[in-house]
Amino acid sequence: MEYQVKKEGKFQFVDEGQGEVLLLLHGLFGALSNWNSVVEEFKKDFRVIIPLMPIYTMPRRKASVEGLVDFIEEFVAEKNLENMTLLGNSLGGHVALIYTLKYQENVKRLVLTGSSGLFENSMGGSFPKRGDYKYIQERVQYTFYNPETASKALIDEVFDITCSIPKCLNIVAIAKAAQRHNLAGEIGNISVPTCLIWGLNDTITPPPVAHEFNKLIPHSELWFIDECCHAPMMEQPRRFGKILDRFIRKGES
Repeated sequence: MEYQVKKEGKFQFVDEGQGEVLLLLHGLFGALSNWNSVVEEFKKDFRVIIPLMPIYTMPRRKASVEGLVDFIEEFVAEKNLENMTLLGNSLGGHVALIYTLKYQENVKRLVLTGSSGLFENSMGGSFPKRGDYKYIQERVQYTFYNPETASKALIDEVFDITCSIPKCLNIVAIAKAAQRHNLAGEIGNISVPTCLIWGLNDTITPPPVAHEFNKLIPHSELWFIDECCHAPMMEQPRRFGKILDRFIRKGES
């Protein structure tokens, strides 16, 4: 189901449930709806919040991973969020990693799925082909193990984004910034419990990337989901939810 998007000042976000905060960060071509299954499953016991990151609307000079981290810092401060479980997919994982490195005292747990930050293959590295629907369809389907997971609505949404020159320029700027900002030398400083949930068939951040994250991040655990590509929470929501629930509740009485 679709959830109400709230607006407060420059922020747009989903905010469902009560309790300990789960803050969910979407990817470069992501949307709030990417996390519907997580909201539905966890809103009973947690406060699930998804901010809409200003990937397509932020000023070009700020279009970078660091610019998105600044935005999340402002959002967290504005909403007075503390002791969070921070969960990021793809580019959202990259943002989550940098935020965690800066504010570990505010992150109780970190969850990454298909995260950039070490290596990624992506459409955003070069200028997306504007006006070529078939190309966009193929690229969107490429992110899923089962191409049928890429609904027409999702393909249409990405196609509309790539038809806008200003949005494309932001996409390219952020993607290139992400590729330049390799975190291999920094993530060894992460001290919070970390869970890596990866599609075994991920073509964007392949399994060796997950193993490298697992090797470099102390206190991390790695789970693979078979027949799953770059967005496990969309493609295998039940298995993703089961792993996430087990990790969050670990050590609780």
